[in-house]
Amino acid sequence: MNLPDKVLPLPVVKVLDDVAAHLARNRCVVLEAPPGSGKTTVLPLSLMDAPWLAGKRIVMLEPRRLAARGAACYMSELLGEEVGGRVGYHVRLDRKISRQTRVEIVTEGLLSQRFLGDEALDEAGVIIFDEFHERSLVGDQAFAMALEVRRVLRPDLRLIVMSATMDVESIAAHMGDAEIVRANGRQYPVETRWQNVSPATPGGHFCNTRGVAEAVRKIMDSETGSALVFLPGEGEIRTVADILHNSNSSYRVFELYGAMEREAQEEALRPSPNGTRKVVLATSIAETSLTIDGIRIVIDAGWMRIPKFSARTGMGRLVTQRVTRDRADQRRGRAGRQFPGVCYRLWDDVQEAQLLPNALPEIMEADLALLVLQSHAWGAGTRDGLPWMTLPPDAGWRHAESLLADLGALNAKGLTDHGRRMARLGLHPRLSHCILVAGHEGCHEDACLLAAMISEVASEKSWRRETDAHMMWDDVRRDGGKRFSQIYRLAKQWSRLVSAPAARPAILSAGRMLAWAFPDRVARRRSEGRYLLASGKGATLERGDPLAMNEWLVVIEVTDNEGDAKIRLAAALEWTEVEADFEARITNEEIVEWDAREDRLRMARRLRFGAIVLKESELKTADPSHVREAMLDVIRQKGIASLPWREAAESLRARMDLLARTFPDDNWPKVDDESLLANLSEWLGNDLDGITRWRDVAELDLCHALRRLLKGRERELDNLAPSRMEAPSGSEIRLRYEMTAQHPVMSVKLQEVFGMTTTPRIARGRVAVTMELLSPAQRPIHVTQDLDHFWDNGYLHVRKEMRGRYPKHDWPEDPRSAPPRRNSIKRKAP
Repeated sequence: MNLPDKVLPLPVVKVLDDVAAHLARNRCVVLEAPPGSGKTTVLPLSLMDAPWLAGKRIVMLEPRRLAARGAACYMSELLGEEVGGRVGYHVRLDRKISRQTRVEIVTEGLLSQRFLGDEALDEAGVIIFDEFHERSLVGDQAFAMALEVRRVLRPDLRLIVMSATMDVESIAAHMGDAEIVRANGRQYPVETRWQNVSPATPGGHFCNTRGVAEAVRKIMDSETGSALVFLPGEGEIRTVADILHNSNSSYRVFELYGAMEREAQEEALRPSPNGTRKVVLATSIAETSLTIDGIRIVIDAGWMRIPKFSARTGMGRLVTQRVTRDRADQRRGRAGRQFPGVCYRLWDDVQEAQLLPNALPEIMEADLALLVLQSHAWGAGTRDGLPWMTLPPDAGWRHAESLLADLGALNAKGLTDHGRRMARLGLHPRLSHCILVAGHEGCHEDACLLAAMISEVASEKSWRRETDAHMMWDDVRRDGGKRFSQIYRLAKQWSRLVSAPAARPAILSAGRMLAWAFPDRVARRRSEGRYLLASGKGATLERGDPLAMNEWLVVIEVTDNEGDAKIRLAAALEWTEVEADFEARITNEEIVEWDAREDRLRMARRLRFGAIVLKESELKTADPSHVREAMLDVIRQKGIASLPWREAAESLRARMDLLARTFPDDNWPKVDDESLLANLSEWLGNDLDGITRWRDVAELDLCHALRRLLKGRERELDNLAPSRMEAPSGSEIRLRYEMTAQHPVMSVKLQEVFGMTTTPRIARGRVAVTMELLSPAQRPIHVTQDLDHFWDNGYLHVRKEMRGRYPKHDWPEDPRSAPPRRNSIKRKAP
């Protein structure tokens, strides 16, 4: 199509023919273009009349709702049309699409959900992934699904990946059939200046809001035009806004973050009246695909807030950290959208050098529950079942599958019918499970309202310090959709998707319904303000919080810490509700555990809900198999060296070890520490019957236990690695074996081996015996593994020294022919 004159100077226009040519040949495209180049708004319009589209739509994914609406409005304005004509958008709770729509801009999560309903996505001719560098969780999922569709179902489906800052080569290689196109040049230059503002605490990860506000004041006094200030989150934005409002400044201050109502967001984006300036305090929502009229100054506080999920604890938290270099460059580009600009970075050159080049893809640190559920619903039930740009981490995937199994969405055969219904709702599996269970109870409308409230809780400022979810729910129900219209719209949308019996008056508490969603976070008080969750994690309430009066809670939102988590949102529960809904999870078990203080096993019967002990009583006896396994666990913890290794047992073990190393193919049992621990039950288990104290372990006969591993090969062991060997004198001499030693040692008086010409050997001649030759006083005088060499060389020196020291003993010139003597004193001639 013919593009409007106002976009022709944009850098992306120069590469549109290249992109069109690649797509016409059914190739995919990776487009790298700087901020302000026009890729988001101009490229889709240029493709509208492409013959290969054959009447199908251009679907473009935007990471954020605000950017999706803004791009659709701007493109429609370029066409001189209303939004919803040839260009429309679809974001959560807001859709402007018609039959005439050729370009549809959607948020990433909606595309993944659309794939589940129409896996081939027949209505789309090309899918454009904008701002792909952000690597959001839902963006990665939609991208993997789209790749799979092109490879398996729709080879005619074109894909375009766009960003200003990304590794285009690796993306193109992953796609396999993509051409790289670069649009060089920036529409307007941006000067970068550094102005250090220290963190709120030395070495801390906290934005110094007062320092940022002071920097904003100084910069606005020295510069012309309006400013966009990047801050990590809503709290910092409100604090800086309050400071600036109180400074009697000559400019208007606006806030811009995702949880705001749409009208307030659009007010921040509107042009200022002539002669007035504005300061827009924004989160990362304003980093990409968004033009705020009049901005020529960007002030970057240098922080960003990202979600991190711990598969170990099953809890997530928001982490404030230094901005990465690619994100800082995206922010800088906001200053050059309409005219030459300036970017102030509130850090110094040392911190600049320490910035990480890129943030981790969200898939590496996010809660994967919905992604895993939708992957199973898609038919990709394994971690590598889709062509992920970054493979989901194994721990996160396994934790998600465990949660889904806990919620009844997965079983040993795969996705259940309940799981399929959960996937169709398209919200976090915890909330979808809650809604579906409520449907069976006839109160799904209440559950939908409650779930919508939980998903939108951050959008209401007055709830910021409220921890009681039931009180919040009461506020929402009393409101009737006036202040909380977003929540009511969400609830109605979800309610329409649930097939359930006719609704009845609500009789269930918020806590009970939320416990269906968070069964692992049902918590019982263990002391004032301290709770234990069913998952085993500890959590605390602020001192004086009214919720701390309740013995039972369900915890919805926590701040994950190394120790106890801090409860941010919870609801009261009654034990009768827990008992009624989770009877199958309440176990009555016999426990056997080690009491380290008394060095013995303690046996008890324990009634428990997850990690929460409901009741416990001591037992005098317990299942013998449980006792035995508990003792085996204690030994595993203490280690093999803690067992009573007396001399005979050590020797037997060393003999077995020597044969295992000498004859590796003869299946001799391995008896090193690791192997003995691995087979502990096999060789020692039977000897632990009835033993409950460590002092009884100290009396064990380990020789008897080790022989179990020989399985009838005791005689063969004695032949190959004898415990004793007869000396020429007739004495039975003990062979000394040691673990890992290559040769056994035979300590024998020199006179007893007269007449022996060669070193004795064992193990079918493969192992020489080390001869430790002793003096008449039983002291070592020589050690050898070559007796023949000793007679020829060392013996002469020994004879010379020993004859004077032990004159009554025999020291013949030729020991090979001399008779051995058990009693080495010379006999008198008759």
